[in-house]
Amino acid sequence: MSFVVGVGGSGSGGDGGGSQHHDGSESDRKKKRYHRHTAQQIQRLESSFKECPHPDEKQRNQLSSELGLAPRQIKFWFQNRRTQLKAQHERADNNALKAENDKIRCENIAIREALKHAICPNCGGPPISEDPYFDEQKLRIENAHLREELERMSTIASKYMGRPISSQLSTLHPMHISPLDLSMTSLTNCGQGSSLDFDLLPGSSMSSVTNNLQSQPNLAISDMDKPLMNEIALTAMDELLRLLHTNEPLWTRTDGSRDVLNLGSYENLFPRSSNRVKNHNLRVEASRSSGIVFMNAMALVDMFMDCVKWAELFPSIVAASKTLAVVSPGMGGSHEGALHLMYEEIEVLSPLVATREFCELRYCQQIEQGSWIVVNVSYDLPQFASHSQSYRFPSGCLIQDMPNGYSKVTWVEHVETEEKEPVHDLYREMIHKGIAFGAERWVTTLQRMCERFASLLAPASSSRDLGGVVPSPEGKRSMMRLAQRMFSNYCLSVSRSNNTRSTVVSELNEVGVRVTAQKSPEPNGTILCAATTFWLPNSFQTVFNFLKDERTRPQWDVLSNGNPVQEVAHIANGSHPGCCISVLRASNASQSNNMLILQESSIDSSGAQVVYSPVDLPALNIAMSGEDPSYIPLSSSGFAISPDGSRSNSTAEQGGGASTSSGRSSSSSGFGGSEGGSLITVGFQIVVSNLPSAKLNMESVETVNNLIGTIVHQIKTALNNCPSASTKHETPY
Repeated sequence: MSFVVGVGGSGSGGDGGGSQHHDGSESDRKKKRYHRHTAQQIQRLESSFKECPHPDEKQRNQLSSELGLAPRQIKFWFQNRRTQLKAQHERADNNALKAENDKIRCENIAIREALKHAICPNCGGPPISEDPYFDEQKLRIENAHLREELERMSTIASKYMGRPISSQLSTLHPMHISPLDLSMTSLTNCGQGSSLDFDLLPGSSMSSVTNNLQSQPNLAISDMDKPLMNEIALTAMDELLRLLHTNEPLWTRTDGSRDVLNLGSYENLFPRSSNRVKNHNLRVEASRSSGIVFMNAMALVDMFMDCVKWAELFPSIVAASKTLAVVSPGMGGSHEGALHLMYEEIEVLSPLVATREFCELRYCQQIEQGSWIVVNVSYDLPQFASHSQSYRFPSGCLIQDMPNGYSKVTWVEHVETEEKEPVHDLYREMIHKGIAFGAERWVTTLQRMCERFASLLAPASSSRDLGGVVPSPEGKRSMMRLAQRMFSNYCLSVSRSNNTRSTVVSELNEVGVRVTAQKSPEPNGTILCAATTFWLPNSFQTVFNFLKDERTRPQWDVLSNGNPVQEVAHIANGSHPGCCISVLRASNASQSNNMLILQESSIDSSGAQVVYSPVDLPALNIAMSGEDPSYIPLSSSGFAISPDGSRSNSTAEQGGGASTSSGRSSSSSGFGGSEGGSLITVGFQIVVSNLPSAKLNMESVETVNNLIGTIVHQIKTALNNCPSASTKHETPY
C-alpha cells in the first residue's frame, strides 16, 4: 500500500547514495509521511463513528481489514474525529454563551436606566441612590468568599486538632432572618384594628431566608477533603456493624423489640469517642430496633440515598432534607460505595418540641449479596447553626433481603444532644427515655409507609366511591398522592422546623397555641396555621377511634355545626382497618353539597394520625379520574396522636389518679401499650386572604385561636363523658 509510516530505509547501514537521497529529498519525504483516505473509506469511517465514537480493538481490526488500513490508522482517525467534533461543540457553545452574555448586558443596562427613573411607591419621591444596593451586593460577595476561606481553614485545622473547631466560631454563624416582613401598623395611622403587613411577593428581599434549606447551595468539596470524608465514613461503618451484631453487655433489652445502649460498655469498646469535648450538660440517646418491612433491599436503598424520597418515606420524622454534596456517586451505576454530605432536620409533630438539625455523611455499602448497610454520621460544618446542638454518632441501618419482597431492617440511632431550651413537661419522659427520636419510631414508621406504598399495587376495592364507579388504579394512585400532599402540609404546619417558608405570628400563648402564617400558591393567598398539644388520660387507640369515626365527628368538628357526617368513599391503604383514605360529606341542607372532606387516617404501634382538608367535588373528580392532583388546593388540618410514654392505672384511665405538674398521671414507663395516656397535637389551617400580598388582621389570629381552643375543649368533654369510648371499635396493637 502507498501509506508510509516512517522515513528512510532499513535499519542496516546503507550506501552513500542512500544517505545523499535522504539528505536531499526532504520535501519528498514529507509527502510520503501522510496519506489522504479515499471518499469511500471516509464515508465508511463516518458511518462507524456515528454508531460508536469509541470502537474497541475488535471493531478497529474489523474496519482495518474492511478498508485496507492499519489498525493504528483507524485508531488515530477516530481520535482526530472526536477532537474535531469536540472543537465544533465548543465553538457552538461559545457562540451561544456570547449571545446570551450580550443579551444580559443589554438587560442590565436597561434595568440601570429604569432604576434611575424609578418612583418610591410609598412616598412618590425618587428612590434612594443605587450605590448602597451595589455596595451591599459587593459586601455580600466578599463575605461569601471570606466564609468559604474560613470553612476551608477550619476543615484543615480540625484534621490536625482531632476535633472540629466550629464551636469556637459560633459568633460567625449567619443570623436567622424571618421570611416575612411583620410590622405592626399603628391604630392611629390606619383607623382600623391592628394588622400585620406581609411581604410575600416572589423575589422580594424577605422571601429569601438565610437559613432556609432550599437557599443553601450545593457545597464544593475539595480533593483534600474527600479522603477525610471517606475515612470518617468507613470508620463509622465499622462501628455500626459492631453495634448491629453485638448484644449484651453492649445492649440492654427493654420492652418489646427495643434495645438501649450501655454507655459504659460502649466507652470501653470505642474509646475514641472520648476525644470529643466533654460537656456534662450533654445527654446521650442510643437505641436499637428491628422489624420486617414489605419492600426489597434495593428499593429501600434507592429511597434512603435520595433526599426527596427519604423525606417522603418519613414525613412525620424528617422535617427537612437536602443533599449538600455528592462526595462519591457509587460504583457501576448502583449505590455501592456512595457517599453524600447531607443536611437533615428531624422532628416530633408538636409545637412544644424543638427540631434537631444534623449535617452528616451518609454512606452506603453492600455487605454481601442481598445485604446493604446505610450509615449516618455527623460532619461538622461551621456555617450550619443548630437550634438544638445535636451530634449523630455512627447510626443507620442494616437491610437484609427476605423472601417474597420483604426485608429485615435493623436500625441504630445514637445521638448526643443538648437542648437550648427546657424540654416541655408533656414530652420530658418520652424524650429523656429516647423514645421520641429513637430507633423504634424510625422502624415503625418505615413499616407503615412501606405498607402504604405496597397498597398502591393492590387493585382498588372500594364500593363507596364517588358516583358509584370503582376507582381505576390511576385514580387510586392520584387520590393517594393528594392525601400524601395533604399529610405533608399538615406536618409542616405543626412543625418547629427552621426550614419552612412560614413566619411565627404568635408564639406559645397561655394555652400553648402557636400560630404561623405562610403564603400558599394553591389557594393563592395567606394561610394561618394554629397548633397546640394537650394530654388526655385515654390510650392513643381510644382517641384515634373517636376522631376517625364519622359517627362521632359532630362532637368535635366545629365546622360541621353538629350535623352528621357520612363516608361516601373509602380506599384502604393498610392492613389495619383504621389505615384508609376517606371522602366525607356533611348532611347539611344549608350548605353546598359540592364541598366534601378528604381524610386520611393511619395508625401503628408508635402513634396515629387523622388529617383532613375540605375539597370541592369537581377537584375530587379530577383526582378520582387519575389526573394530576398537584394543583388541587388544600388547607390541611388534623391530629397527631402518640402514647405519652407511661402506663397509667385504671383509675387514671377514667380521669382520676395522682397527677404531675403537667397534668399527667404518674406511672411506670412503657411505650405503645394500650394503657397509659396520650398526647394529641391539633393543627388547624384557615385561609385568611386570597391576595398574594395582604394585611393580616389580628382578629384572624384571635379567631383561629378560638377555633382550636373550642376543638380541644369538645374533644376533652366528649371523651371524659363517654367512658365506653375506650372499648368502642378498639383494635389494640
